[in-house]
Amino acid sequence: MDPAADIAKAAAALKHGGLVILPTETVYGLAADAGNARAVAAVYAAKGRPAFNPLIAHVADVATARRIARFDERAERLAAAYWPGPLTLVLPADDDAAVCDLARAGLDTVAVRAPAHPLAQALLAAFGGPLVAPSANRSGRPSPTTFADALEETGAAAAAALDGGPCVIGLESTVVALLDAPRLLRPGAVTRAGIEAVIGPLLEAEADARRSPGRLTRHYAPNLPLRLNVTDPGPNEVWLGFGAFGLPEPLNLSPGGDLAEAAANLFAYLRAADRSSAAGIAVAPIPDEGLGEAINDRLRRAAGYVG
Repeated sequence: MDPAADIAKAAAALKHGGLVILPTETVYGLAADAGNARAVAAVYAAKGRPAFNPLIAHVADVATARRIARFDERAERLAAAYWPGPLTLVLPADDDAAVCDLARAGLDTVAVRAPAHPLAQALLAAFGGPLVAPSANRSGRPSPTTFADALEETGAAAAAALDGGPCVIGLESTVVALLDAPRLLRPGAVTRAGIEAVIGPLLEAEADARRSPGRLTRHYAPNLPLRLNVTDPGPNEVWLGFGAFGLPEPLNLSPGGDLAEAAANLFAYLRAADRSSAAGIAVAPIPDEGLGEAINDRLRRAAGYVG
């Protein structure tokens, strides 16, 4: 394997309107030229994703982000604190050509982030512009956190694929809107407390929720029915444990009760459970604090409700 040659092949595919399986520190993405409406439409088609659900524009650095979005002082502070990394900012759009109308779902805002994964950084540098890269799963399914799962989900639609190993974080990026009062649209690895330490209190999503991906009521869902906060699973359920709730192996999200470990394992373990012959999946209680807020958000959407 020649990483430089793989990056060059992937960049060439993107410039010709093709799609690329792309690793990030959060989950694997299905990448396309953010300014090419035909390529963006191919992403929606490969995922079976509703076109009213906006896509995140991935950029190499803050300088590129400033060319496609209007940064205020809060955005500058958050980018300085957390980029490159798992934080997406929703800002007023400033370049309709660089991130096409379809990618923005017709909105006057753009969601933008700079991923930290070295292969993502290398591809963005080689391509030279923003890329949309929603999770490389079919819409509504658990996001892929391994190369094999990404290929299984949408690999047939990709002209090239980059293997970056297992994703370190395993949950999609935190999304914050900075349009008026700052709002948390989607929790993630950059926690509410971490953001508030930089820019002050966050409001809930409310009117800005439609500006973020990952807000569908049923999202990240396995095929098997999912029960949450289970301490006594049924005889024909796969139990995803956490800490003292559940056996140490094989599917305890974190035997030691580590929320970061649980986040990294969540989607892979949901997929493993879904491949079993069980009648359903039961998930142990997860503390709803810090990174646990993001884990529980994904689990509630996977179970088909938000609340």
